[in-house]
Order: sequence, then structure tokens, then C-alpha cells
Amino acid sequence: MNIALIIAGGVGKRMQQDIPKQFLTIDNKPVIIYTLEAFQQHPSIDVIAVVCVAGWESVLKAYARQFNITKLKHIVVGGKNGQDSIRNGLFELKKYYADNGIVLIHDSIRPMVSDEVISDCIVKTRKYGSAIATIPCAEAMMETEDGETSLGSYPREKLLRTQTPQGFYLGDILKAHQKALEKGITNSVASCTLFVELGEQVHFSNGSEKNIKLTTTDDLAIFKALLTLKKTEWLK
Repeated sequence: MNIALIIAGGVGKRMQQDIPKQFLTIDNKPVIIYTLEAFQQHPSIDVIAVVCVAGWESVLKAYARQFNITKLKHIVVGGKNGQDSIRNGLFELKKYYADNGIVLIHDSIRPMVSDEVISDCIVKTRKYGSAIATIPCAEAMMETEDGETSLGSYPREKLLRTQTPQGFYLGDILKAHQKALEKGITNSVASCTLFVELGEQVHFSNGSEKNIKLTTTDDLAIFKALLTLKKTEWLK
């Protein structure tokens, strides 16, 4: 059993729009539907669950019907932060699925996730027990204390940029969230950081530069461009 847990519980304050950014319409389709379609169309995904921002559940259901997202089986209300929202979703999945099911936790605002990225996450999770989609850090990384100046740099070859999906066995990620509650860890920025904070090792899977996260209006412009992009024929 491979389950996609889509996290759509945020309101997107940095985007400064009147509605949550995952429900913004781009080329006549809501952002969240692009994301859901990627998992709907992937042959290895059996079930989709969405952690939804409160008050938008009926809108999501209507969109799912309109765009034929038949794998969507569960909608759960989000929490006060990302960790809270993920835990809400996992606790709902626990009611229906065995611990050996694979869960791919994915941001609703990463609508360009590809079949290849999803597939590699599933394969690596099945093999290693976890899989964090990552890409290399290509930029020079500068250290700073004040955000304005720097006297040092950090070797970029020791860094990876994390994305989603982030895959785990359902039983393992549930135990991690339960342990986090016991230890008072309440606002870890991602599932991978939660595991590390608990002293657990994580493994990596292949991400993509196209697997962008829509955080600002500039990201929306990049997303629109990617929607129309076709690979140049002579590129390998």
C-alpha cells in the first residue's frame, strides 16, 4: 500500500493573497489539483489523503469531483503548524492502514512533482525505510550572524536541499510523531528534520530542480513558465 499524504493546511501568508495559495487558480486549474493529479496518475499510488486548511474541505471535495481525483479517500483538517498537520493526517491513516504501508508526505504547493521523483521515493523508502527527495546545492553557501555580512563559507558538497515527497513506513513515522510529543518537539520544519532531532538516520531519493515550492508570487511566475516548457529535442 502506497499512500500520498498531501499537506495543504497552511494559509500562505508570504504569498499575500486573499485565499490560501494551494487554491489559487493557474491556467484554469487550482494549484492543489496539479499536485493531486501527479499522484492520481502515478500507477504505484493507491490512496491519496489531504490535510486541508480549515473551512476549505468542501471546496477541495468539489474540485476533486470536477477533476476526477478518484484516489482521494481522506480529508483531514490541518493543525496549528506543519508538524501538527502531518500528525493529524497520520493519525487518520492509522485508522485504516497497516504499519507496513508506505506514506509519501508531500507539499500541496509542489505541483510539478514528476513520476520519476515519486517512483524513486517509493523505491528508496521500500529499500531503506525512509526517502527524502533532495537536490544538490549548486550555490556558494555563506555563513552569517547578522544576515548582512559574512566572514566565512560552508562547503556546498556537504549540503543537500530537501524537497518533498518524503517517504516513510506508516508505523515508523507514527512512532516518530508520538516520540516527538513525549519529548516536547512541537514545531520541526519537516519530517526529515523531525527524524534527525530524534536521533534517527534518514536516506535520500532523487528530487528535481523543477519540483519547485510555490512560496512567493515569483514562484508562481516560474510555475506558469514550467507549465509551457518543452524539453529541447537535442538535449540528452
